Amino acid sequence: MKIKAIIFGATGMVGEGVLLKALEHPNVESILVVGRRPCGRKDPKLKEIIHNDFYDYSPIKDKLSGYNACFFCLGVSSVGMKEKDYYRVTYDLTIQAATVLSNLNPDMTFCYVSGAGTDSSENGKLMWARVKGKTENDLLKLPFKAAYMFRPGFMKPVDGQRNIKSIFKVVKFLYPVFKSVFPNGGCRLEDLGSAMIRVSNTGFSKHILDNRDIDKLADLK
Repeated sequence: MKIKAIIFGATGMVGEGVLLKALEHPNVESILVVGRRPCGRKDPKLKEIIHNDFYDYSPIKDKLSGYNACFFCLGVSSVGMKEKDYYRVTYDLTIQAATVLSNLNPDMTFCYVSGAGTDSSENGKLMWARVKGKTENDLLKLPFKAAYMFRPGFMKPVDGQRNIKSIFKVVKFLYPVFKSVFPNGGCRLEDLGSAMIRVSNTGFSKHILDNRDIDKLADLK
C-alpha cells in the first residue's frame, strides 16, 4: 500500500525528522504538511497548507481528505505551564485535529507522538503525563482504521535536520553510549519515522509503543 500522509509539526525537531524519513521512503507516495509556517523543504512528494488556527479546520477541511496516514508530531514542553493551558495546547489541539481527520478519512492510521512516562491511568502525580495519557486514551476511541501512540525517550536527530534543540545536539554525539547503557531510553528519529510508516502499512500488535517497539519496527524489512 502506498502511503498518503498528513504531517503536523514539521517545523519542530520531531516532525522534521519524521518528514525527512517520509520524503525518502519508497512506500510514501505523497505528504501534506499542515503548519503555521513553511517547513522549508521542497520535494515533488510534498505539499503544504499554512494554517494558523489549529482549533478550527473549516477553512481547509476540503483539502484534508484522501489521506490514509497521519503523523502527528506537534507538542510543547509543560515546563512553566498551568495544567489548563497545557491541556488546551496538548489535548484540545490534538483531539480537534484527529476528530476532523477521522471523519474525513475512515481508512486512516493515526500516529501520535506522546512521550516516555505517559500516564494511561490519567491519575498520576505528573501533570503532563496525565494530560498525555488522556490524549492517548481518547485518540484510541476515535473511528480511525487504527491508531498508535508512540512513546519515545531521548531522540537522536536525523542528519541534515535544521530544527534541533540544544540538548539533543549533545544527545546526537552521546547516543551510541546512551543507547548501550539504556536500550529502552531512546531512539533515532529516523527509526521513529520508519516505525510510523511501517504501522501505517502493516499494523502492529500493540497500540502503545515504547522505544524497543520503535527499534523493532524500524529493523523489519
